[in-house]
Amino acid sequence: MNKQMRAAAALSVAALALAACGSKSTPAASSSTSSSSSSSPTASAASYNACMVLDTGGVDDRSFNQSSWQGMTDAHTANPNIQVSYVASNSQNDYTPNLTAEHTKGCATIIAVGGLMGDAVKAAAAANASQQYAEVDAASSGPNVYGIQFNTAQGGFLGGYLAAGMSKTGTVATYGGLNIPPVTIYMDGFWEGVQYYNKVKSTHVKVLGWDETNQKGGTFAASFTDQGKGRSITQTFISAGADVIFPVAGGTGLGSGAAALASGGKVSVLWVDTDGCVSAPQYCTVFLSSVVKGLASAVTKYVTTAAAGTALGGQNFIGTLTNQGTGLAPYHDFASTVPAALQAEITQVGADIVSGKIAITSPSQPK
Repeated sequence: MNKQMRAAAALSVAALALAACGSKSTPAASSSTSSSSSSSPTASAASYNACMVLDTGGVDDRSFNQSSWQGMTDAHTANPNIQVSYVASNSQNDYTPNLTAEHTKGCATIIAVGGLMGDAVKAAAAANASQQYAEVDAASSGPNVYGIQFNTAQGGFLGGYLAAGMSKTGTVATYGGLNIPPVTIYMDGFWEGVQYYNKVKSTHVKVLGWDETNQKGGTFAASFTDQGKGRSITQTFISAGADVIFPVAGGTGLGSGAAALASGGKVSVLWVDTDGCVSAPQYCTVFLSSVVKGLASAVTKYVTTAAAGTALGGQNFIGTLTNQGTGLAPYHDFASTVPAALQAEITQVGADIVSGKIAITSPSQPK
């Protein structure tokens, strides 16, 4: 690895391994690392039962659910006395029943995945003051709720700069699963990174699908699972001249990988949340890089700390470039394609974001 690649790697978050799938039940799927066939964790005098309520999309969504569950299994590996299990939400209507069921089951802590679960978590925490909760992609909503957030506008900014620097058509694109802050924060950063590239290079690379100045506009799939919709949106962008696509849509974004693969090398994709070459290796040849979020490590740290007896309710964690809570994954198949000069520039841009020289203006940044 050359000097620039080593520097760029300092801004990267460690790749995430694929997580296991759970068995089906009603209204949702559940799994446990214990040897029991039951969905409930195996109890023992020394056990600490950590339970996770997933958002829609499944545990193998190649994105935020999968990464969060990986953090749970990593916590169990670090301390086998930590018994972990999950229940998957098939729709938003499952949030409250799933949270209630996990409390009834006797979980020591309940980790909710996704900002859409915010109201349900707040209500559950208020009703069960002695129960410890954590929520991914949301701030603490009570004295017994730990907030896990990420300033992915920073990582998205690097992705936007990279996309602008690699585009041959002068047009790049992004789209989201839903118009919600945990999604648009990535898109804001991407948009700002392209604008910054245009400023310092005196170029005019266009961004399709999003404009930070219009938070109510943009292109959204209305799904985190519909690969067909992701492919259709991507094909529309390609028809409009885009040659780098950034889907912020969970499993829906796999459709972008398929569309890029069908382009015969004319289009590349920036993956989101995880290192795409690890979580969706079938599309590694078209993944320019990935804007990653350190979900697994943040969840692992929370669970292991809570299991050791430290109550973290009422506090917040914010992942940034500084603490490797966000950043760019390695370039993998594009390592020899991304010019060394561009890699060095991205490293410097990251340093300037950390120092405050570059100010990111996304309204979705956690405080």
